[in-house]
Amino acid sequence: MDKAQRVEGEAKRPELGDLLIEHLERMGVEFIFGVPGGSIEPLYDAMARSARRGGLRPILARHEAGAAFMADGYARETGKLGVCCSTTGPGATNLITGVASAFADHIPLLVITAQTALHTFGKRVLQESSCTAVNTVAMFHSCTRYSSLVSHREQLERKLAAAILATQGPPCGPAHLSIPMDILCEPRRLHAREDAPAPPPLSAFLENQFLTDLQALERLHGEIEKAGRIALIIGSGCGEGIREVIEFAERVGAPIVSCPSGKRWINPYHPQYMGVVGFAGHASAGAVLKDERIDLIIAAGVRLGDLAFNAGESDVALRRRLIHIDESPVHFTGSPWGRLHVCGRMSAIFRNLLDRTRQPRPPNGLVEWPGRAGRSPANTPAQITLNHPEKLLTDALPIKPQRLMGELAKRFPETTRFIVDAGNSWAWATHYLFARSSGLYRVGMGFGSMAWGIGAAVGTAMGCPGKPVVCLTGDGSFLMGSQEITVAVVEKLPVIFVVLNDQALGMVKHGQRLGGGEPVAHDLPPVDFSLMARAMGARGETVRTFQDLEKLDFAEICRRPGPTLLNIHIDPEEVPPMGARMKTLGR
Repeated sequence: MDKAQRVEGEAKRPELGDLLIEHLERMGVEFIFGVPGGSIEPLYDAMARSARRGGLRPILARHEAGAAFMADGYARETGKLGVCCSTTGPGATNLITGVASAFADHIPLLVITAQTALHTFGKRVLQESSCTAVNTVAMFHSCTRYSSLVSHREQLERKLAAAILATQGPPCGPAHLSIPMDILCEPRRLHAREDAPAPPPLSAFLENQFLTDLQALERLHGEIEKAGRIALIIGSGCGEGIREVIEFAERVGAPIVSCPSGKRWINPYHPQYMGVVGFAGHASAGAVLKDERIDLIIAAGVRLGDLAFNAGESDVALRRRLIHIDESPVHFTGSPWGRLHVCGRMSAIFRNLLDRTRQPRPPNGLVEWPGRAGRSPANTPAQITLNHPEKLLTDALPIKPQRLMGELAKRFPETTRFIVDAGNSWAWATHYLFARSSGLYRVGMGFGSMAWGIGAAVGTAMGCPGKPVVCLTGDGSFLMGSQEITVAVVEKLPVIFVVLNDQALGMVKHGQRLGGGEPVAHDLPPVDFSLMARAMGARGETVRTFQDLEKLDFAEICRRPGPTLLNIHIDPEEVPPMGARMKTLGR
């Protein structure tokens, strides 16, 4: 049989795997990130048939956790459902860290894992992961909104709909389907008549309006009317309604602060934005919450916790004045002492407030607030107070990470996406890195998975073709996930991996020092990461001085059809702005 006959035969032999792929295509899914293996091969066969007809295609990751990180990055960039898959057994368990990261950050992912054939359940065959072996469905229960085994062909569409609905929340998050290989291979039942209408796309079921309680809205409006001065805290959950949130803040003249992950949603040069509160935060932002002249503090889409606010800050500064607005009532457990809790979609709530707050208020005396005095270095927002601003200007060697953050923001185009990995990169970027537009700064702080940024940067680049993506990562994280750079090589993605090389697990090292712990298990050997990159087919450059940085043609790097790694040696003794309490967050 020649190739044409074989392809024609495939077209006449649709399987349940093909039906699954067609449903995902109707929802706009372009890629499935994963690693193949025996039990998942029927799904890869369906993807191959889809790719030949111009549909979705598989993206081959190097490790299953990297596949989940990529799907996470793709979902954050595009707003579409991220999809990842793996074979049964170790393939499924390898996925868990990446899925847990998406779960903690409320990222909608569909996770598809295989099972060995149904008739092998209970026989302890190779890589069996049924309920009588290594029970992967049960494992995923703890880090997904939905996890289920498709045990009969008739369950597939119903459970697929349930899983996708679960990803949309509230709160959003991953959902998991485990499908035995023989179910994926079963012949698909066709419509009774050729002219019968196709089933509606699953996207038709996802219009979840999630209405807000009208009484709560009335109370919210009343509190705002009574308040003289209002401040606004932006969290990661603001994305769906960020335009309305910012417009409301502008209309009432409210200063705006953000938690570290909420920093993504606002242009840091907005004149009312005072910086980050909590981990690696800014004095100007903290001063807003402590200012007794503020009558009302509205926290929008914020999960109050250790990273969102400094120890004691929530009790002292927010009690009695806090109104917490969120799509998920689960998040109100972090603010039980709040003045008012309003649950619903961010856009709907703030649109209602805008409709009822027609008359703009003057700015609340922003220029008078403490924390704004003094000059800020060039390429940083003048209204935000920085720790040690003089270090953004120094030529001292080794390179100061404070100065490096400012240089990165200045040298890359305005459309650059900045993906910040776990570790010291968190602290340096939160405090000193300011993207020049909103929506372009991403950080995975919910679970804190090292190497998240490496996979997420690849997935981000898949979702914004031709736009530069910068992954800011540490040497420890890169040693964990460096293999995923080869995906960017194959896909010709302009991802720039900036490795902060201090020959240590920096957050562990400085956390031990700041917290009085034993100095143990944080040193890393000297590694030539630029040579590693070249060995994997990427461009690699080593930067030890600012002269090395000046020699690089950043415009050419961003145009290059493929990844570049910058191995930047930073001062290992510079203490990141993370606080002694962060010693417990080594990873």
